[in-house]
Amino acid sequence: MSDTPTLLLVDGSSYLYRAYHAMPDLRAVPGDPKSHPTGAIRGMVNMLRALGHEHAPAYAACVFDAPGPTFRDDIYPDYKANRSPMPEDLRAQIEPIHEVVRLLGWPVLCVPGVEADDVIATLATRAAAQGLRVLISSGDKDLSQLVNERITIMDTMNGKRRDVAGVTAEFGVPPGLMVDFQTLVGDAVDNVPGVAKVGPKTAARWLAQYGSLDALMAHADEIKGVAGENLRAALDWLPTGRRLVSMRTDCDLSAALPGLPALDSIAAGAEQTMGLRDFYEKFGFKTLARQLQDEAPSTAAEQRIDEQASHAAAQAQVREVDYEVVLSWQALDAWIARLMAAPLVALDTETTSLDEQQARIVGISVSVEPGAAAYVPLAHAGLEAPEQLPLDEVLARLRPWLESPAHAKLGQHVKYDRHVLANHGIDVQGYAHDTMLQSYVLEVTRPHNLTSLAERHTGRTGLSYEDLCGKGAKQIPFAQVPVDKAAAYACEDSDQTLDVHRVLWPRLESDEKLRAIYELEIATSEVLFRMERNGVLIDADKLAAQSHALGLRITELEQQAYELAGQPFNLGSPKQLGEIFFDKLGMPVVKKTATGARSTDEEVLEKLAEDYPLPARLLEHRSLSKLKSTYTDKLATLINPRTGRVHTHYAQAVAVTGRLASNEPNLQNIPVRTAEGRRIREAFIAPPGRVIASCDYSQIELRIMAHISGDAALLKAFHDGVDVHRATAAEVFGVAVDEVTSEQRRYAKVINFGLIYGMSSYGLAKNLGIDNQAAKNYIDRYFERYPGVRRYMDETVQLAHRQGYVQTVFGRRLYLPEINGGSGPRKKAAERAAINAPMQGTAADLIKKAMIAVQQRLDAEKPDVLMVLQVHDELVFELPAGEVDWLRREIPALMAGVADLAVPLIAEVGVGANWEEAH
Repeated sequence: MSDTPTLLLVDGSSYLYRAYHAMPDLRAVPGDPKSHPTGAIRGMVNMLRALGHEHAPAYAACVFDAPGPTFRDDIYPDYKANRSPMPEDLRAQIEPIHEVVRLLGWPVLCVPGVEADDVIATLATRAAAQGLRVLISSGDKDLSQLVNERITIMDTMNGKRRDVAGVTAEFGVPPGLMVDFQTLVGDAVDNVPGVAKVGPKTAARWLAQYGSLDALMAHADEIKGVAGENLRAALDWLPTGRRLVSMRTDCDLSAALPGLPALDSIAAGAEQTMGLRDFYEKFGFKTLARQLQDEAPSTAAEQRIDEQASHAAAQAQVREVDYEVVLSWQALDAWIARLMAAPLVALDTETTSLDEQQARIVGISVSVEPGAAAYVPLAHAGLEAPEQLPLDEVLARLRPWLESPAHAKLGQHVKYDRHVLANHGIDVQGYAHDTMLQSYVLEVTRPHNLTSLAERHTGRTGLSYEDLCGKGAKQIPFAQVPVDKAAAYACEDSDQTLDVHRVLWPRLESDEKLRAIYELEIATSEVLFRMERNGVLIDADKLAAQSHALGLRITELEQQAYELAGQPFNLGSPKQLGEIFFDKLGMPVVKKTATGARSTDEEVLEKLAEDYPLPARLLEHRSLSKLKSTYTDKLATLINPRTGRVHTHYAQAVAVTGRLASNEPNLQNIPVRTAEGRRIREAFIAPPGRVIASCDYSQIELRIMAHISGDAALLKAFHDGVDVHRATAAEVFGVAVDEVTSEQRRYAKVINFGLIYGMSSYGLAKNLGIDNQAAKNYIDRYFERYPGVRRYMDETVQLAHRQGYVQTVFGRRLYLPEINGGSGPRKKAAERAAINAPMQGTAADLIKKAMIAVQQRLDAEKPDVLMVLQVHDELVFELPAGEVDWLRREIPALMAGVADLAVPLIAEVGVGANWEEAH
């Protein structure tokens, strides 16, 4: 079909999002955040120019979603209900994108009532029927159902091409069965349910066996196990699901394209040079404007922006690189000399494992300047592996540079590499920068992995780990990757890290507050490395005893549940629970699932447990089962055989508020509100002669609220040292402080903390078990007594709407992408987050400052005192029994002195033989 005319259809709605997320934050006036955003515009321009030049189609169209509901919303009101609203910076670029696409010679189509996919499907099938070759440029897998001998999909962002063979290989079914496949699997992005717990492999296997969805549904009673139950439960839904995922090929496009079925109205046009020049000048694309006049870019800054923008066209940045594989002592010594002379070196390790405590080095890569990098293979195996330098001797030669604080180093997630090198006895010093943390501080809501950073900020794409090692069960260890390929990948990682740093660091360097937050994160990373290295001692025997006791109670609850139900049943089966609850015992239906089934989720159980004993037993059963599986059974299995301790991992670049996240195991979410949960902390112990100490901030978020709101009454309560909950109760209930009852104090505590989290009168009423009017009266009275708090809340929400983010006391930016995303629950949630985030974020900053100050003091005076855990506002220590008095005296004062707020900070200490005793 080489001479066959081509219709090139671009999924504009898909690509404008991808261009927006791939591009840096470009502005019409560089450096002015208030000027018009242009990143997505620039990405679309480059993408369409590249596509047009490469394919030179006879016919073309760029198709966008029209605003407003579509026919799918009529079929299913919850269609796309969980999608985030369009970011305001992107929304502002839509009209200019449409304008420039037309100026580039591309017809633009937006058809009300149908989605861009349906317009593309209609045009593609009509053009193919007329004998044209159709190329669809899109990353949307849904369009795969259109593929045939004349219709091909290409995803230029990653080079993927979906023809008939490509679709079959990727999904396990041919294009003709993609609608059936998608119906079974569902679409989480569009909130279209499929068959519960049925993934792509099961769906493909069923369709291969039965030939179609209709045939499968006709034989649903043959499918065994839970999958069969879920299939039968979804039978009524599946025809609706199929309508939702099916692309329409019969859309009425007559208003948009009056000449159909002839395609002349979408013939590819020529660029409108004069209009483009004016457009480029208006939006600050000076390089593109000069290119229209055959002039080259004149400044380095414009050239760099051009290189960054090229990725949106999915054209990987090509440049000369000098990557070397180091296999001789002479080559290694030459590179060590370069390392010692370089002002900053990007360092990366290739390893045997993602477990930072267990990983061993396979190779090391370094980059000293853009395009110049080396890989030292140290543990590659296989018949074709070359002779490599001995690992221990290489590390010995590198040790003076690695352990020198005077030689600055750069990494991507440096804490991991520090652990890996520490596993080999190397204590790396001199880490000055971490590109993951740079991204976290500058753009907290975006991905921080190196692939995303390189694409977004330098326009570079490269090899992925899966490219080298494969996926799933067929994945090979990195040590088995041929050295030449491993070197290309590893050198590219170091080289890209250096490139990304050169883009991000100037942005941090030029903003005093953000630079201070970044420096805080760098210092925190060092402390976290030390804490993770220390680990915490676990009493495995105590955990085993707790597991046994929990198992007995769980079995007892099962028997009680059977008796209350009048029959044995599967406590984890929603279907059986529904039959027993609603059919047999006549309980009221509280709510239904998306597929129309009667829900028995936790919220429903909690509601029913108010009146029925069976749901209460099930809630306790679920709680204890989770406690057993997550902690008492699992913790002992995570003990490191080398150290005899559990070493949690603290994820630093996750929470938008700056809080740390603990995982493998998660030690921050142990449910301490129950006796069983608190008992787990008894298993966290100290060795003989040592004790556990806990030091945590008292009412930290309320103190921060007093500071940032400046409310006179709240400030006075903290300065006077009174019980703030008792003081609030006195204000709200109009009684003297010494007359406040315990019940009134409890109410005040719920109000104090609830309002911080944006609790409504409905939420307060539910929490306290009172009616809505009474709850509203309490809140009204609270704000009458604390007007500064109300003023802070109102002004903060207004500020968040204006600038899209709020800040902590120390300048950390907490972005709220949904604050201006239209009406509805997401906007309300973003407004609540705007109120709470400065408090949570400031608390996160404070505990990080405390960790750094404490570690510095321990290093200087008490190296035998170990900081072993951080849990929200609490630091946990393991120390010699003889150092308890020192810790009680010094650490609280140190934690209280890390910031000068309008109210005093107070840290309290507890000591015991285990973590629970220390509370």
